[in-house]
Amino acid sequence: MRTRILVVEDNEFSREMLCDWLELQGYEADSATCLAEAFRAIENARPAAVLLDIQLGAEDGLRVATWLRNEQKLRHTPVIAVTAHAMVTQQERIMRAGCNACISKPVDFDSLKEQLNRWLRVAAVVEADSKCSRVTLESAIGLKERSL
Repeated sequence: MRTRILVVEDNEFSREMLCDWLELQGYEADSATCLAEAFRAIENARPAAVLLDIQLGAEDGLRVATWLRNEQKLRHTPVIAVTAHAMVTQQERIMRAGCNACISKPVDFDSLKEQLNRWLRVAAVVEADSKCSRVTLESAIGLKERSL
């Protein structure tokens, strides 16, 4: 099963370019053009990562990052902003909203690949650690219950 990446991008050309690139890299690409589609896509098929355009028409794409960070089961999902908002102050706002990285348009695909690989590895470690902690806690609870 291939790793699913969600592309949230309202510009058709940019969306298709990112999806095609992801497919060539061996990922399964899913896409959304607005906030409602993005939220639905995340809830229906939890992606391993999200490539997020910040300006989705009149909508603020950062709402997706903020929402993910507030959802317990989704909070460690990597979010990489892919945006034309390249100024330092804008990038600071993007990172404060919960994005893990920010790639400026036009996209440097080597940089995107590096960031995507990096944050997918981090998410895998966090997920594995979380499962280990849960198993340890469940084991401890089970031991305590048996001793009663």
